Parts: sequence; structure tokens; C-alpha cells
Amino acid sequence: MASADDENQIIAERRAKLAQIRAAGIAFPNDYRPEHRAGALAEHFGAKSREELAGEPVAVTLAGRMMLKRVQGKASFATIQDGTGRIQLWLNDEGIGADAHEAFKHWDLGDIVSAEGTLFKTMKGELSVRCSAVRLLAKSLRPLPDKFHGLVDQELRYRQRYVDLAVNASTRDTFLARSAILHAMRSFMLSHRFLEVETPMLHMIPGGAIARPFATHHNALDQQMFLRIAPELYLKRLIVGGFERVFEVNRNFRNEGISQRHNPEFTMMEFYAAYTDYQWLMNFTEQLIRDAAIATTGDTLVPYQGTAIDLGKAFDRLTITGAILKYAPEYEAMRLDDIAALRTELTRLGVNLDAPQLRGAGLGALQLALFEATVETLLVQPTFIIDYPIEVSPLARESDTRPGITERFELFITGRELANGFSELNDPEDQAARFRAQVAAKEAGDEEAMYYDADFIRALEYGMPPTGGCGVGIDRLVMLLTDSANIRDVILFPALKRED
Repeated sequence: MASADDENQIIAERRAKLAQIRAAGIAFPNDYRPEHRAGALAEHFGAKSREELAGEPVAVTLAGRMMLKRVQGKASFATIQDGTGRIQLWLNDEGIGADAHEAFKHWDLGDIVSAEGTLFKTMKGELSVRCSAVRLLAKSLRPLPDKFHGLVDQELRYRQRYVDLAVNASTRDTFLARSAILHAMRSFMLSHRFLEVETPMLHMIPGGAIARPFATHHNALDQQMFLRIAPELYLKRLIVGGFERVFEVNRNFRNEGISQRHNPEFTMMEFYAAYTDYQWLMNFTEQLIRDAAIATTGDTLVPYQGTAIDLGKAFDRLTITGAILKYAPEYEAMRLDDIAALRTELTRLGVNLDAPQLRGAGLGALQLALFEATVETLLVQPTFIIDYPIEVSPLARESDTRPGITERFELFITGRELANGFSELNDPEDQAARFRAQVAAKEAGDEEAMYYDADFIRALEYGMPPTGGCGVGIDRLVMLLTDSANIRDVILFPALKRED
């Protein structure tokens, strides 16, 4: 981009032009309605020959941002960009009038302009508009980045996403793909008899996940409120109420760190189905992700950062210890059921065993800590990690045949968690006891532990049918399907430190 001094000079010159426009009449008119779009014109007329277009003139009206401009005496060329693509304009004194052409010569890149005329093809075969009228609709006071390099500063791309979208086609493509992925997922859910619902984003009690919430104050109610960390407990209330299949595409807020895979405000799709369990959920989630990939990329073999991710074959399913032995075979000689040995190894790996989440941890939590420290990032191809310990799964149903183990899974792809699901705990007395254990952990210093939600217990006391529920991380799924390495690349306006 231009230096600060150069940019200030350009802005000053453009403000002077705007002042002249204001003096002559309306500077920002809002009475123009384009009837055509660049992308549709290219699709319908791009393959036609010069002779075909000349034989049957097609009148068009367009509007967009001027991205290129070339003045050649009595004729000029310009390229405008709308929300669907770009198209070239050709202007001369005869077509639009000498005065209008002269005014056009003083317009700047970035200006929003309208054009009317007929389609034709240049000698080089480029679809263009022979203009009969052009008009300035909105003056751009700031210069766009250099046309050859675009907006390449990563921080500026996130902070000034509006400029990034205007000049980088790849960015626009990413967010068009995001929209298509969400549409495909919604269509899939609706086709399987799920009802889309909306639940509160302001909670009196943060619940549904182990996470640190954002707190705020509701003035009218004079009480503390929390931005939701998950919609789970409200969605399960709906299962109690008789809606047997529900889903929500929701924004969640967790007051935690920022990284290439974490944003404190993120999008999930959570869904719950009565009379199902975690085995059904794994099959359904696998099908959901595969369908989204096919709908948006046309294939189940997805390239990601140089690796082909195969969503077409059955996803692997491993227990926590099974995954450790498969991906870290050096632990075959170690007894993974030996708490003392696990603590020694975790200490060697630099894991803080005095952290609130691990203080006094049992066998299952220590095995999970070893998995997270050694194996998680190695799960590149789709893998369900199943059968989590009850001490780290306060909302999941305990297995009827394996005490201490819950019917829970997490799906990992490209070394990161993409989904979390389980057979839901619907025993109100068991759930109340687990909430009390979470409260004790919070009082002992674990800021991510859950609160006691008395109303949710009351809802369970009315009876909730056997249910399976799952949450899929939309941002991370979009990262996968658009080959994006950073979560900020798939969030239009990611969390950033204040510019000042």
C-alpha cells in the first residue's frame, strides 16, 4: 500500500474532488437499480462470438466498484467489480458524450459507478459493455491497495476485512464457500427431520461446556449474566418438551486464548435426537461432514495444507489408550493403567499436574492428558476418539457395562477437534451429583468448571427420553473444506486487539 504521506495526499485530492461533486449536485445518489450482474453476463454470453453479439445487441445496466481504468484519448476502458465478478467497460465521446467522458477521466479506482450500454467483445475476445451512460454513485476517498499485490499484510486483512474482500478474490471465495457449507448442513439436517431452533445467547448460568465465560450485567434485571458458552442445556430442555430432533447454528463465547485454531467468539452447530445414542451420532456426524464436503467441493478427497484428507472412507474409531498405542508406540512398554507412571511421564513432558483441571486427577483424566500431549496433533485423517472418562464428561451418559467410562466421542481431523458428542445423561439424580462435583472443582480453583443449574435438573425430573447430542465446529470445518490454515481466515471479523 502507499506510504502514509502518499496516502494522505491521495485522500486530500479525493476529498477536493468530492467537494466539487457536492457543489454540482447530489454526491451520493440512491436512485439507481442495476438489472444485471457481471457473473451472470459472463455465464450467459461469455461463449458467444463477436459476430453473434453484434447481430443481436444485448442492452445491460450494471453497477460496481471500479478496479481498473485506462484512458486513451477519446476512448477509455474500465473494469468494474460487483458481488458476482468483473466486467470491462468501454467508453468514448460518441457513446456517453464528451462532458460525461471528461468527468469519468477524473474518477478514481475504488469509486462505485453505474454503466448502461450493450454487450460486445473486443478484438481479444473479452466480454465488454459499450457504454451509453455512466454515473458516479459513491466516491471512494481512500485508495485501494496496489493492484498487483493486493492487501497482503495479514493483520490489515483481518482488521480491514472490507478492503480484503474488495481486492482479494480468494478471500471472497472462502466466505462464499462458508455460506455454501452452512446451507448444505442446514439442508442435510432438515432432510433428516430436524427442527431448527434459536435459544438464548444471554444466560443466567453458563452451562453446556467446560469453559470460562464472558460475564456482563443486565441493568433492567439488575443481575449478572453470561454470554453463552454452549446452547446444550437449552436444546435438551426442548427434547424434554417434546421436540424430538432439534438443531441450532449458534454463536458461542469462551473467555479463553486466541490462536490459529481458537477465537473467543465462534460458530457451532449443535443437534440433539431423541432415541439415539453415541454410536448413531458418530454415523450421522460422519455422513453430515461427508455430505457437506460433496455439496461444496464436489469430492470427498479434500486437500488440506499439502495433505489429502479422505472423508469418503469410514472414519477410524479408537479409544484414548488405543490411539496412544497406535500413534505413540513407544508407550507399549509402559503400563497405561499405572497412575504413578502416568504422572511421571506427564511431568517429563512438561504438563502441569498442579493445574486445577489435573489436581487430584484419576486414571482416565491422566490418560486423556497423555493423549492430548502426544497424539492429538497426529490425528490428521478423520478419527473418532471414543469412551471418555466420566470425570471429564459431566453431561455424558455412563456406560451400563463399563463403570467410569461414558458413551462419548470427539472427532479429530487435521490434528484438531472438529466435533464432540455423546449419549446424553438423562438421570436427574446422577446429573445433580455431577453438577455438585463441578461446583466443588470450581471452589477449588477450576475456573472452567460448571455451575449448578437447578432449572435444568428440574427439567430432567420431568423426564427426558434417551437422547444423543453433538456439536460440530463450523469454523474448523470451513478451515478444512477451504484449505485455510488459520481460523481467522474463515471468520469475517475475528477478535483482535484494539488498534490503538
